[in-house]
Amino acid sequence: MINTQVATKEMFLANLVNQCSKLDVANGKGSAYGLQDLRDAATEYVLAASFPSVRDEEWRFTDLSSMLQVPFHVPQSYQSTVKLADIVMPVKNRDDLPLRLVFVNGFYAPDLSTVNLPDFYAGNLSNVPEKYRSRITDVLSQHKQQTEVFTALNVAGLADSAVVLVPANKSIDLPIHLLFLTAPGASPTMCQPHCVVIAEPGSNITLIEDYATLGNVPAFTNAVTEVVVGENAAVNHVRLQREALDAVHIGKSAIVQSRNSRYTCHAISLGGKISRHNLEVFQRGEGTETNLNGLTIAFGEQLSDTHSLIDFNYPHGTSKQLHKCIVGNKARAVFNGKVFVRKAAQLTDAGQLSRNLLLSPRARVDTKPQLEIVADNVKCSHGATVSQLEDDELFYLQSRGLDLDRSRYLLIDAFAAEILNQLPIIGVAKMLSTCVGVQG
Repeated sequence: MINTQVATKEMFLANLVNQCSKLDVANGKGSAYGLQDLRDAATEYVLAASFPSVRDEEWRFTDLSSMLQVPFHVPQSYQSTVKLADIVMPVKNRDDLPLRLVFVNGFYAPDLSTVNLPDFYAGNLSNVPEKYRSRITDVLSQHKQQTEVFTALNVAGLADSAVVLVPANKSIDLPIHLLFLTAPGASPTMCQPHCVVIAEPGSNITLIEDYATLGNVPAFTNAVTEVVVGENAAVNHVRLQREALDAVHIGKSAIVQSRNSRYTCHAISLGGKISRHNLEVFQRGEGTETNLNGLTIAFGEQLSDTHSLIDFNYPHGTSKQLHKCIVGNKARAVFNGKVFVRKAAQLTDAGQLSRNLLLSPRARVDTKPQLEIVADNVKCSHGATVSQLEDDELFYLQSRGLDLDRSRYLLIDAFAAEILNQLPIIGVAKMLSTCVGVQG
């Protein structure tokens, strides 16, 4: 029995890697970035790696075994009849996001994209101007050493990538919408979006990284996003996962911050039967500022898992992290937040808080804020709370003329508002606020 299960896991990864190997590398321009060498090394890692199971510490709350029963196929090219008018945008007015990159099943869709500004580059890997290619190569080359199977699987199929590069001292006033669509055909589909964002020294940019699914066929999205924040640069990053409820979503966000840089992430998870987001922030200079805000909304039998890491290596760094979960029915949410403060990171100020709201007796949350401190002159704190809607609060609202459903909605919305009110696009906040009320 055990040998059969292991063989099934090996066959699952080998089948996906075999399909990935047939993808055309950046339309013939992959050699400019050394993509084939990266793909070969990643393929070797995946074939030697084990499929994660609940016996692995990092995956002990997230059971992926149901994926093994689904014969996912990897599309080989962009062949879609998707129309932008058919896609629900995360804003009240489509014109609120005039700068947009759209990828369908991991492939760039220029007919759906709108980015035409001369003072920065936003597009796909194969069309990056010659003057920026060496910079992109430097970022991609970090994948030479793999340590995680799904990231390696993404690199093994790296045929193209979304690329946003803001030159030094440029400030982009309008947010850039990166829309990644999974559009399954007649059979279950796996797509592997990849995104590289580089904010050069002194630049400023706002991003909305948006994942959505079209259709009702099971789908698997395996995404990797790399963000490089240069010295004195600022990146405001919204990550919205709103895929179909029969989808599996596994995402990796790797952020590198240089001296005196500022990075803010608002990670919102709404969809997916199973979803996992690994958010890793690495400090590469002193005086960095990091703000991580997370909101998970899970109902039905959803499983939503967030693992985060902030790694301080230099002094005078600050971080604030607030992660909230709203969980109802038989759903389950997981939060594991690690903060490493190494010996050189003196005078670090780091705070972390996990707050969770359970809306039914069968809902469950597993939360683990975690500090590992080697430096001796720091200010660090962490905490976690789990609560339910208070009967006294519901009674008070009902005594003021509200029915039970409206009372519940107001309390749930108020719990989420601390995160939603910080979103840089008001339309996104309004959409999510409505979703909270509907799910509640």
